[in-house]
Amino acid sequence: MNITNDHYSSWINQLNSRNFIDKIKSDCKSDFLIIGAGYTGLSAARKLGYLNPQKKIILVDAQLAGEGASGRNSGYLVDTTLNDGFTSNKNLKSFEKKSKLYQEGIKAVKNFIKEYQVDCDWNHTGKFFASSNLSDKKILDNFSSLLTKLNFDNEIFFDKDLKKKLGTGFYKIGLYTKGGILLNPGKLVRAMVETLPENVSLYENTQLLKWNKNNNIIESEFKDFKIISKKIIFCTNGFLRSLGIKKKYNFPLTLTASMTRQLTNSEYEDMGKPKEWGVLPVRAMGATVRMTKDKRILIRNTAELHSPEKMSERSLIQRKKIHQLGLLKRFPKLPNNIIESTWSGVVCRSGNGSQIFDQIDQNIYVAGCYNGSGIGLGTLFGEQIAIKASGEHTNQINLIQNANKPNYLPPDPFLGIGIRTRLLYERFKANSEI
Repeated sequence: MNITNDHYSSWINQLNSRNFIDKIKSDCKSDFLIIGAGYTGLSAARKLGYLNPQKKIILVDAQLAGEGASGRNSGYLVDTTLNDGFTSNKNLKSFEKKSKLYQEGIKAVKNFIKEYQVDCDWNHTGKFFASSNLSDKKILDNFSSLLTKLNFDNEIFFDKDLKKKLGTGFYKIGLYTKGGILLNPGKLVRAMVETLPENVSLYENTQLLKWNKNNNIIESEFKDFKIISKKIIFCTNGFLRSLGIKKKYNFPLTLTASMTRQLTNSEYEDMGKPKEWGVLPVRAMGATVRMTKDKRILIRNTAELHSPEKMSERSLIQRKKIHQLGLLKRFPKLPNNIIESTWSGVVCRSGNGSQIFDQIDQNIYVAGCYNGSGIGLGTLFGEQIAIKASGEHTNQINLIQNANKPNYLPPDPFLGIGIRTRLLYERFKANSEI
Protein backbone atom coordinates (compact mmCIF):
# COMPACT_ATOMS: atom_id res chain seq x y z
CA MET A 1 0.00 0.00 0.00
CA ASN A 2 1.40 3.39 -0.96
CA ILE A 3 1.75 5.97 1.76
CA THR A 4 0.07 9.31 1.49
CA ASN A 5 2.29 12.25 0.64
CA ASP A 6 3.36 14.32 3.63
CA HIS A 7 1.22 17.28 2.58
CA TYR A 8 -1.69 16.03 4.72
CA SER A 9 -2.28 13.83 7.73
CA SER A 10 -4.92 11.10 7.89
CA TRP A 11 -7.10 13.42 10.00
CA ILE A 12 -7.22 15.96 7.16
CA ASN A 13 -7.43 13.37 4.39
CA GLN A 14 -10.69 12.10 5.87
CA LEU A 15 -12.33 15.54 5.64
CA ASN A 16 -14.06 17.10 2.67
CA SER A 17 -11.79 19.34 0.65
CA ARG A 18 -12.34 23.06 1.07
CA ASN A 19 -11.65 26.13 -0.98
CA PHE A 20 -8.93 28.43 0.22
CA ILE A 21 -8.59 32.16 -0.24
CA ASP A 22 -5.89 33.35 -2.61
CA LYS A 23 -3.06 35.57 -1.59
CA ILE A 24 -3.58 39.30 -1.16
CA LYS A 25 -2.95 41.09 -4.46
CA SER A 26 -1.70 44.46 -3.17
CA ASP A 27 -0.53 46.36 -0.08
CA CYS A 28 -3.15 46.84 2.62
CA LYS A 29 -3.68 47.97 6.22
CA SER A 30 -5.18 46.30 9.28
CA ASP A 31 -5.77 47.00 12.94
CA PHE A 32 -4.61 43.50 13.90
CA LEU A 33 -2.45 41.08 11.95
CA ILE A 34 -2.22 37.47 13.13
CA ILE A 35 0.56 35.25 11.79
CA GLY A 36 -0.29 31.55 11.84
CA ALA A 37 -3.71 29.92 11.49
CA GLY A 38 -3.50 26.89 13.75
CA TYR A 39 -5.30 26.46 17.07
CA THR A 40 -3.69 29.59 18.50
CA GLY A 41 -4.15 31.91 15.54
CA LEU A 42 -7.69 30.77 14.79
CA SER A 43 -8.73 31.14 18.44
CA ALA A 44 -7.07 34.56 18.63
CA ALA A 45 -8.80 35.71 15.45
CA ARG A 46 -12.19 34.51 16.64
CA LYS A 47 -11.83 36.27 19.99
CA LEU A 48 -10.46 39.47 18.42
CA GLY A 49 -13.35 39.54 15.99
CA TYR A 50 -15.92 39.53 18.78
CA LEU A 51 -14.05 41.95 21.02
CA ASN A 52 -13.35 44.41 18.19
CA PRO A 53 -16.30 44.23 15.76
CA GLN A 54 -15.36 47.53 14.06
CA LYS A 55 -11.69 46.70 13.62
CA LYS A 56 -10.03 45.17 10.56
CA ILE A 57 -8.44 41.83 11.41
CA ILE A 58 -6.25 39.85 9.00
CA LEU A 59 -5.17 36.26 9.62
CA VAL A 60 -2.50 34.72 7.38
CA ASP A 61 -0.95 31.28 7.12
CA ALA A 62 1.95 30.00 5.03
CA GLN A 63 -0.14 26.99 3.99
CA LEU A 64 -3.78 26.01 4.48
CA ALA A 65 -5.35 27.05 7.76
CA GLY A 66 -5.31 24.31 10.36
CA GLU A 67 -3.45 21.87 8.16
CA GLY A 68 -0.01 22.36 9.68
CA ALA A 69 0.83 20.99 13.11
CA SER A 70 -2.75 21.51 14.36
CA GLY A 71 -4.16 18.97 11.92
CA ARG A 72 -1.17 16.63 12.27
CA ASN A 73 -1.13 15.91 16.00
CA SER A 74 -2.26 12.80 17.82
CA GLY A 75 -5.55 14.16 19.11
CA TYR A 76 -4.85 14.17 22.86
CA LEU A 77 -6.42 16.89 24.97
CA VAL A 78 -4.33 16.30 28.06
CA ASP A 79 -5.04 16.95 31.73
CA THR A 80 -1.55 15.96 32.91
CA THR A 81 1.88 15.22 31.49
CA LEU A 82 4.58 12.88 32.68
CA ASN A 83 7.74 13.43 30.63
CA ASP A 84 8.63 16.98 31.55
CA GLY A 85 10.47 16.55 34.82
CA PHE A 86 7.48 17.02 37.10
CA THR A 87 7.36 13.49 38.46
CA SER A 88 8.63 14.05 41.98
CA ASN A 89 7.16 15.72 45.04
CA LYS A 90 9.80 18.44 45.04
CA ASN A 91 8.22 19.78 41.87
CA LEU A 92 4.68 19.65 43.20
CA LYS A 93 3.99 23.38 42.87
CA SER A 94 5.34 23.53 39.33
CA PHE A 95 3.26 20.56 38.30
CA GLU A 96 0.17 22.07 39.93
CA LYS A 97 0.63 25.32 38.00
CA LYS A 98 0.98 23.46 34.72
CA SER A 99 -1.97 21.20 35.43
CA LYS A 100 -4.20 24.20 36.08
CA LEU A 101 -3.28 25.51 32.63
CA TYR A 102 -4.24 22.17 31.10
CA GLN A 103 -7.60 22.27 32.87
CA GLU A 104 -8.26 25.73 31.49
CA GLY A 105 -7.25 24.50 28.04
CA ILE A 106 -9.78 21.68 28.23
CA LYS A 107 -12.46 24.20 29.27
CA ALA A 108 -11.58 26.48 26.34
CA VAL A 109 -11.97 23.66 23.81
CA LYS A 110 -15.10 22.36 25.49
CA ASN A 111 -16.69 25.81 25.43
CA PHE A 112 -15.91 26.17 21.73
CA ILE A 113 -17.42 22.84 20.69
CA LYS A 114 -20.48 23.48 22.86
CA GLU A 115 -21.07 26.97 21.46
CA TYR A 116 -20.77 25.87 17.83
CA GLN A 117 -22.09 22.30 18.20
CA VAL A 118 -18.88 20.85 16.80
CA ASP A 119 -18.58 17.13 16.09
CA CYS A 120 -14.90 16.33 16.69
CA ASP A 121 -15.23 12.77 18.07
CA TRP A 122 -14.91 14.08 21.63
CA ASN A 123 -14.34 11.15 23.99
CA HIS A 124 -13.70 11.74 27.70
CA THR A 125 -12.06 8.34 27.98
CA GLY A 126 -8.93 9.28 29.92
CA LYS A 127 -5.43 8.14 28.97
CA PHE A 128 -2.71 5.68 29.95
CA PHE A 129 0.97 6.19 30.63
CA ALA A 130 2.14 2.68 29.85
CA SER A 131 5.36 0.68 29.59
CA SER A 132 6.45 -2.83 28.62
CA ASN A 133 9.00 -2.76 31.44
CA LEU A 134 7.93 -3.47 35.01
CA SER A 135 11.10 -1.62 36.04
CA ASP A 136 9.19 1.59 35.26
CA LYS A 137 6.86 0.87 38.17
CA LYS A 138 8.85 3.20 40.43
CA ILE A 139 8.37 6.11 38.02
CA LEU A 140 4.64 5.48 37.81
CA ASP A 141 4.29 4.97 41.57
CA ASN A 142 5.94 8.35 42.17
CA PHE A 143 3.73 9.96 39.56
CA SER A 144 0.61 8.36 41.03
CA SER A 145 1.52 9.73 44.46
CA LEU A 146 1.94 13.23 43.03
CA LEU A 147 -1.39 13.04 41.18
CA THR A 148 -3.19 11.82 44.29
CA LYS A 149 -1.88 14.76 46.30
CA LEU A 150 -3.38 17.08 43.69
CA ASN A 151 -6.71 15.18 43.66
CA PHE A 152 -6.32 13.70 40.18
CA ASP A 153 -8.15 10.41 39.80
CA ASN A 154 -5.62 7.78 38.76
CA GLU A 155 -5.13 4.03 38.88
CA ILE A 156 -2.28 1.64 38.07
CA PHE A 157 -3.06 -1.44 35.92
CA PHE A 158 -0.97 -4.50 35.12
CA ASP A 159 -0.64 -7.11 32.35
CA LYS A 160 -4.03 -8.80 31.93
CA ASP A 161 -6.15 -5.78 32.85
CA LEU A 162 -4.18 -3.61 30.44
CA LYS A 163 -4.61 -6.17 27.66
CA LYS A 164 -8.38 -6.12 28.14
CA LYS A 165 -8.46 -2.35 27.85
CA LEU A 166 -5.91 -1.92 25.03
CA GLY A 167 -6.17 -5.10 22.99
CA THR A 168 -2.43 -5.81 23.29
CA GLY A 169 -0.26 -7.75 25.72
CA PHE A 170 2.76 -5.53 24.97
CA TYR A 171 2.32 -3.29 28.01
CA LYS A 172 3.08 -4.69 31.47
CA ILE A 173 2.20 -1.65 33.59
CA GLY A 174 0.19 1.50 33.00
CA LEU A 175 -1.07 4.46 34.97
CA TYR A 176 -4.53 5.64 34.01
CA THR A 177 -5.73 9.24 34.47
CA LYS A 178 -9.42 9.94 34.09
CA GLY A 179 -9.37 13.55 32.91
CA GLY A 180 -7.82 13.17 29.45
CA ILE A 181 -9.86 13.53 26.24
CA LEU A 182 -9.35 11.97 22.83
CA LEU A 183 -10.65 13.74 19.75
CA ASN A 184 -10.19 14.20 16.02
CA PRO A 185 -7.89 17.24 15.63
CA GLY A 186 -8.71 17.63 11.95
CA LYS A 187 -12.44 18.00 12.61
CA LEU A 188 -11.78 20.41 15.48
CA VAL A 189 -9.45 22.75 13.63
CA ARG A 190 -11.62 22.69 10.49
CA ALA A 191 -14.55 23.86 12.65
CA MET A 192 -12.39 26.72 13.92
CA VAL A 193 -11.72 27.79 10.33
CA GLU A 194 -15.39 27.63 9.41
CA THR A 195 -16.58 29.67 12.40
CA LEU A 196 -14.37 32.73 12.00
CA PRO A 197 -16.27 36.02 12.44
CA GLU A 198 -17.11 38.06 9.36
CA ASN A 199 -14.68 40.84 10.27
CA VAL A 200 -11.74 38.43 10.09
CA SER A 201 -10.09 38.10 6.67
CA LEU A 202 -8.23 34.81 6.23
CA TYR A 203 -5.48 34.55 3.62
CA GLU A 204 -3.83 31.17 3.06
CA ASN A 205 -0.67 30.12 1.23
CA THR A 206 0.62 33.49 2.35
CA GLN A 207 4.08 33.24 3.89
CA LEU A 208 5.59 36.03 5.95
CA LEU A 209 9.07 36.83 4.65
CA LYS A 210 10.17 39.51 7.08
CA TRP A 211 8.76 42.10 9.43
CA ASN A 212 9.89 45.21 11.27
CA LYS A 213 8.53 47.89 13.54
CA ASN A 214 8.58 51.44 12.22
CA ASN A 215 7.49 53.96 14.84
CA ASN A 216 4.12 52.65 16.07
CA ILE A 217 3.25 50.45 13.10
CA ILE A 218 4.34 47.00 11.99
CA GLU A 219 5.41 46.45 8.40
CA SER A 220 5.02 42.81 7.37
CA GLU A 221 6.47 41.82 4.01
CA PHE A 222 5.14 39.00 1.87
CA LYS A 223 6.06 37.94 -1.68
CA ASP A 224 4.01 40.46 -3.64
CA PHE A 225 2.69 42.89 -1.03
CA LYS A 226 3.00 44.42 2.43
CA ILE A 227 0.56 44.60 5.32
CA ILE A 228 0.75 47.63 7.58
CA SER A 229 -0.79 46.83 10.95
CA LYS A 230 -1.25 48.61 14.27
CA LYS A 231 -0.72 45.38 16.22
CA ILE A 232 0.68 41.98 15.36
CA ILE A 233 0.27 38.62 17.08
CA PHE A 234 2.67 35.77 16.33
CA CYS A 235 1.00 32.36 16.60
CA THR A 236 3.38 30.22 14.56
CA ASN A 237 4.47 27.84 17.37
CA GLY A 238 7.16 25.61 15.78
CA PHE A 239 8.18 28.43 13.44
CA LEU A 240 8.59 31.16 16.07
CA ARG A 241 12.35 30.77 16.05
CA SER A 242 12.63 31.06 12.26
CA LEU A 243 10.85 34.43 12.51
CA GLY A 244 13.27 35.65 15.17
CA ILE A 245 10.67 35.44 17.97
CA LYS A 246 11.99 34.46 21.42
CA LYS A 247 14.94 32.66 19.79
CA LYS A 248 16.73 32.19 23.10
CA TYR A 249 13.79 30.31 24.62
CA ASN A 250 12.41 27.85 22.04
CA PHE A 251 13.38 25.37 19.36
CA PRO A 252 11.46 23.28 16.80
CA LEU A 253 11.22 19.50 16.62
CA THR A 254 9.80 17.43 13.80
CA LEU A 255 7.54 14.54 14.82
CA THR A 256 6.42 11.84 12.41
CA ALA A 257 3.33 9.66 12.76
CA SER A 258 1.49 6.93 10.86
CA MET A 259 -2.11 5.78 10.88
CA THR A 260 -3.53 2.47 9.77
CA ARG A 261 -6.56 1.84 7.66
CA GLN A 262 -9.72 0.93 9.53
CA LEU A 263 -9.46 -2.42 11.26
CA THR A 264 -11.62 -5.18 9.85
CA ASN A 265 -14.26 -6.74 12.09
CA SER A 266 -12.11 -9.86 12.54
CA GLU A 267 -8.98 -7.80 13.39
CA TYR A 268 -10.95 -5.82 15.91
CA GLU A 269 -12.48 -8.93 17.44
CA ASP A 270 -9.02 -10.55 17.73
CA MET A 271 -8.00 -7.61 19.94
CA GLY A 272 -10.93 -8.22 22.23
CA LYS A 273 -12.99 -5.29 20.86
CA PRO A 274 -11.44 -2.63 23.12
CA LYS A 275 -13.02 0.79 23.50
CA GLU A 276 -11.25 3.83 22.05
CA TRP A 277 -8.01 4.34 24.00
CA GLY A 278 -4.81 6.40 24.10
CA VAL A 279 -1.36 5.49 25.43
CA LEU A 280 1.42 7.96 26.15
CA PRO A 281 4.96 6.70 26.86
CA VAL A 282 6.59 6.60 30.27
CA ARG A 283 9.93 7.25 28.58
CA ALA A 284 10.12 10.52 26.68
CA MET A 285 11.09 8.98 23.32
CA GLY A 286 8.75 6.00 23.56
CA ALA A 287 5.78 5.60 21.24
CA THR A 288 2.51 7.46 21.47
CA VAL A 289 -0.24 5.05 20.36
CA ARG A 290 -4.00 5.37 20.20
CA MET A 291 -7.09 3.86 18.69
CA THR A 292 -9.50 6.23 17.00
CA LYS A 293 -13.27 6.27 17.09
CA ASP A 294 -13.44 4.62 13.66
CA LYS A 295 -11.00 1.85 14.71
CA ARG A 296 -7.75 3.01 13.23
CA ILE A 297 -4.46 2.88 15.10
CA LEU A 298 -2.10 5.84 15.22
CA ILE A 299 1.55 5.50 16.22
CA ARG A 300 4.16 8.23 16.66
CA ASN A 301 7.67 7.28 17.78
CA THR A 302 10.15 9.52 15.97
CA ALA A 303 11.36 12.98 16.96
CA GLU A 304 14.24 14.94 15.49
CA LEU A 305 15.51 18.45 15.01
CA HIS A 306 13.32 20.38 12.61
CA SER A 307 13.56 19.25 9.01
CA PRO A 308 11.41 20.47 6.11
CA GLU A 309 7.74 20.01 6.97
CA LYS A 310 7.07 18.21 3.75
CA MET A 311 9.49 15.31 3.98
CA SER A 312 10.60 13.45 0.90
CA GLU A 313 8.88 10.18 0.14
CA ARG A 314 12.14 8.38 0.89
CA SER A 315 12.36 9.95 4.36
CA LEU A 316 8.74 9.13 5.11
CA ILE A 317 9.23 5.50 4.04
CA GLN A 318 12.18 5.20 6.44
CA ARG A 319 10.10 6.45 9.33
CA LYS A 320 7.11 4.37 8.27
CA LYS A 321 9.28 1.26 8.70
CA ILE A 322 9.97 2.28 12.30
CA HIS A 323 6.23 2.74 12.85
CA GLN A 324 5.53 -0.69 11.31
CA LEU A 325 7.97 -2.32 13.72
CA GLY A 326 6.30 -0.52 16.63
CA LEU A 327 2.88 -1.76 15.54
CA LEU A 328 4.22 -5.31 15.07
CA LYS A 329 5.52 -5.34 18.65
CA ARG A 330 2.10 -4.43 19.95
CA PHE A 331 -0.18 -6.14 17.47
CA PRO A 332 1.72 -9.06 15.85
CA LYS A 333 -1.42 -10.39 14.11
CA LEU A 334 -1.93 -7.22 12.04
CA PRO A 335 -0.69 -7.33 8.41
CA ASN A 336 2.50 -5.51 7.42
CA ASN A 337 0.70 -3.30 4.88
CA ILE A 338 -1.92 -1.90 7.24
CA ILE A 339 -0.44 1.63 7.47
CA GLU A 340 -2.46 3.97 5.26
CA SER A 341 -0.58 7.25 5.66
CA THR A 342 2.54 8.73 7.21
CA TRP A 343 3.16 12.41 7.88
CA SER A 344 5.32 14.85 9.79
CA GLY A 345 4.62 18.01 11.77
CA VAL A 346 6.63 20.64 13.57
CA VAL A 347 6.22 21.33 17.28
CA CYS A 348 7.78 23.97 19.50
CA ARG A 349 9.74 23.03 22.61
CA SER A 350 11.34 24.92 25.45
CA GLY A 351 14.14 23.70 27.68
CA ASN A 352 11.90 23.20 30.71
CA GLY A 353 8.53 22.42 29.13
CA SER A 354 7.06 25.89 29.74
CA GLN A 355 5.05 27.99 27.28
CA ILE A 356 5.52 31.43 25.72
CA PHE A 357 2.90 34.12 26.30
CA ASP A 358 4.24 37.64 26.04
CA GLN A 359 3.91 41.21 24.91
CA ILE A 360 7.40 41.76 23.53
CA ASP A 361 6.82 45.38 22.52
CA GLN A 362 4.10 47.99 22.73
CA ASN A 363 2.14 46.42 19.90
CA ILE A 364 3.80 43.02 19.37
CA TYR A 365 2.42 39.86 20.99
CA VAL A 366 3.30 36.18 20.91
CA ALA A 367 1.75 32.94 22.14
CA GLY A 368 3.09 29.44 21.59
CA CYS A 369 5.62 26.76 22.52
CA TYR A 370 3.20 24.15 23.83
CA ASN A 371 5.68 21.27 24.05
CA GLY A 372 3.30 18.83 22.38
CA SER A 373 0.10 19.88 24.19
CA GLY A 374 -1.17 22.33 21.62
CA ILE A 375 -4.87 21.50 21.32
CA GLY A 376 -5.94 22.78 24.71
CA LEU A 377 -3.14 25.24 25.40
CA GLY A 378 -3.20 26.62 21.86
CA THR A 379 -6.93 27.29 22.08
CA LEU A 380 -6.59 28.86 25.52
CA PHE A 381 -3.50 30.94 24.76
CA GLY A 382 -4.98 32.16 21.47
CA GLU A 383 -8.11 33.46 23.17
CA GLN A 384 -6.18 35.06 26.01
CA ILE A 385 -3.50 36.74 23.86
CA ALA A 386 -6.35 38.30 21.86
CA ILE A 387 -7.86 39.62 25.08
CA LYS A 388 -4.50 40.99 26.13
CA ALA A 389 -3.94 42.63 22.73
CA SER A 390 -7.39 44.24 23.08
CA GLY A 391 -6.30 45.91 26.31
CA GLU A 392 -8.36 43.71 28.61
CA HIS A 393 -7.48 41.28 31.38
CA THR A 394 -8.77 37.97 32.79
CA ASN A 395 -8.03 35.50 35.58
CA GLN A 396 -6.77 33.10 32.91
CA ILE A 397 -4.15 35.65 31.85
CA ASN A 398 -3.04 35.86 35.48
CA LEU A 399 -2.75 32.08 35.58
CA ILE A 400 -0.72 31.98 32.37
CA GLN A 401 1.59 34.80 33.39
CA ASN A 402 2.20 33.27 36.83
CA ALA A 403 3.24 29.92 35.35
CA ASN A 404 6.90 28.97 34.94
CA LYS A 405 8.71 30.75 32.11
CA PRO A 406 10.91 29.05 29.52
CA ASN A 407 14.54 28.93 30.55
CA TYR A 408 17.42 30.38 28.57
CA LEU A 409 18.88 28.15 25.85
CA PRO A 410 22.51 28.08 24.67
CA PRO A 411 23.33 29.63 21.28
CA ASP A 412 23.91 27.67 18.08
CA PRO A 413 25.75 25.42 17.32
CA PHE A 414 25.80 24.30 20.96
CA LEU A 415 22.00 24.16 21.11
CA GLY A 416 21.80 21.82 18.12
CA ILE A 417 24.54 19.57 19.49
CA GLY A 418 22.83 19.45 22.88
CA ILE A 419 19.41 18.62 21.41
CA ARG A 420 20.74 15.84 19.18
CA THR A 421 22.68 14.35 22.08
CA ARG A 422 19.66 14.46 24.34
CA LEU A 423 17.42 12.88 21.69
CA LEU A 424 19.91 10.05 21.17
CA TYR A 425 20.14 9.50 24.93
CA GLU A 426 16.36 9.50 25.41
CA ARG A 427 15.92 7.19 22.44
CA PHE A 428 18.46 4.77 23.92
CA LYS A 429 16.59 4.75 27.25
CA ALA A 430 13.26 4.19 25.50
CA ASN A 431 14.52 1.62 22.99
CA SER A 432 12.15 -1.16 24.01
CA GLU A 433 9.20 1.27 24.04
CA ILE A 434 9.61 2.43 20.45
